Amino acid sequence: MKLAISSIALFAGSAAAFGPFGAKPAPAAAPVVESFADNLVGALAPVGFWDPLGFAEKADDALLKKYREAELTHGRVAMLAVLGFLVGEKVEGSSFL
Repeated sequence: MKLAISSIALFAGSAAAFGPFGAKPAPAAAPVVESFADNLVGALAPVGFWDPLGFAEKADDALLKKYREAELTHGRVAMLAVLGFLVGEKVEGSSFL
């Protein structure tokens, strides 16, 4: 029962990541050059595209798309790893920790 509830929560949480996000902000008064990074899902109105470590400073739009694809792929693999961990716990009955 716990496994069913946790897997439903896992799938619902991962599906919510691809849902629609709030309304688009109003355009700025001054013309600003927008790039692909400004329209990403994680770009928020007050902050914009947030890159604290500077990985995207020298990246063009194609490289940013590649980074985004790699981020989604690694996130999906991590979700499957957690699911495998939970199934292993249920089958084995003992804790790995």
